[in-house]
Amino acid sequence: MHEYLKALPKAELHLHIEGSLEPELMFALAKRNKIELKYKSVQEIKSAYQFNNLQSFLDIYYAGAGVLIEEQDFYDLAMAYFKKCQEDNVTHAELFFDPQTHTDRGVAFGTVISGLHRAMKDAKSQFQISSLLIMCFLRHLPEEMALETLKQATPYLDKIVAVGLDSSEVGHPPEKFERVFAKARELGLMTVAHAGEEGPPDYIWQALNLLKVKRVDHGVRCLEDSELVAHLRKESVPLTVCPLSNVKLCVFPDLTKHNLKKLLDEGLNVSINSDDPAYFGGYMLQNYEETQIALGLGVGDMATIAKNSFRSSFLSEGEKEVWEAKIDTLASRYLKL
Repeated sequence: MHEYLKALPKAELHLHIEGSLEPELMFALAKRNKIELKYKSVQEIKSAYQFNNLQSFLDIYYAGAGVLIEEQDFYDLAMAYFKKCQEDNVTHAELFFDPQTHTDRGVAFGTVISGLHRAMKDAKSQFQISSLLIMCFLRHLPEEMALETLKQATPYLDKIVAVGLDSSEVGHPPEKFERVFAKARELGLMTVAHAGEEGPPDYIWQALNLLKVKRVDHGVRCLEDSELVAHLRKESVPLTVCPLSNVKLCVFPDLTKHNLKKLLDEGLNVSINSDDPAYFGGYMLQNYEETQIALGLGVGDMATIAKNSFRSSFLSEGEKEVWEAKIDTLASRYLKL
């Protein structure tokens, strides 16, 4: 199965680029930018990656992002991720980035997006990996700040395909951001949002009905609401599920208890993604492999998940069809073995 899973073309739709900052690169950037880290060694940082909920992770996540200062830092961050994509046969990636994490520290919006976009162009030419950018608003901050961020993004809208919503979910419902999402749609941007990870199924309803999202990021708590499940199935709403992340943040006690197989059995549009791989210990191939083993998923199941990832992307219909056909060809070959 390893050979098959590695060969499967994959699209990653739920990846926080700041969450791909490996400890080694964190130390290198800290040295380059003359920043003193709280941790004294790579191992000390890794030892701190024991989380009991989303907030305990975010505390370290935001501290780590503090080493990102110059355009080259954002370029190096993204290129390190794209090299992992090449290893795991991720042929398309839609990257979340959190401008507020950086602009609040005095880093210019243009610095962030220029570094990321330059890496995206090089990933296309060097690795044949296509990619798109999704700008996320931090939901623990007021909507007024999100509106200001959207204003700052205006000169760069040609480099952004959608807006998203991330950070601390509980206590920060999607309805809090209805105005800024409406404004983003007016500007021609598509919308996605984190909902139903730690938050209740009602947050998923809000994301769909108020923010008009094209995708729900996580969404694993949808099974608590049968009417919601029926709606998600009927509309084929994508759920960008992150198995290893869910276990690391204690959404599920271990991978064998994850509900991804149940989501598939319900006929829902589920894909597998890595979320914040530097912190959660697994990029795409590891998420595919460990989930397949833990849940006993077959060749057909994994092909469905991979095809869902392309179907749910913001690629053109023609591009989606090309990748789906390649997956079908590969899966049929392995099914005959």
